[in-house]
Amino acid sequence: MKIGELAKRSGISASAIRFYESKGLLKIVDRQSNGYRDYPLEAVALLAIINGAQKAGFTLEEIGQVLPGDISSWKHDELMAALHKKIADIESLEVRLAQNKAHLRSLIQVIDSKPQDIDCKDNAVRVMNSLGLSGG
Repeated sequence: MKIGELAKRSGISASAIRFYESKGLLKIVDRQSNGYRDYPLEAVALLAIINGAQKAGFTLEEIGQVLPGDISSWKHDELMAALHKKIADIESLEVRLAQNKAHLRSLIQVIDSKPQDIDCKDNAVRVMNSLGLSGG
């Protein structure tokens, strides 16, 4: 099938399909004598896998590392290792995000507890000092 039909069937733009091909993710393409790309039906499934992996947080590089050249020859152990690693990465990110959130809440609390008798400049110094960020 031509790229326009593949784009319609997969819901992915022709430019994105060409991009995936240029990144080595879509290797199952032949060229016709007129130079047009000719994709097999399995390209639709492969694009769905790429799209789903991106939605799950995988980068194109990570997808390329586990995506088989032939869709029927998945390496189970490599795929499972990549999935477990992505979960660990997400959990690590969750911890960092929770720390960032707690820090921001502390900052809000310190700013909101500004004494009535000080101006903004003095409050900024007070906030910086309370957070251990004073410059000297």
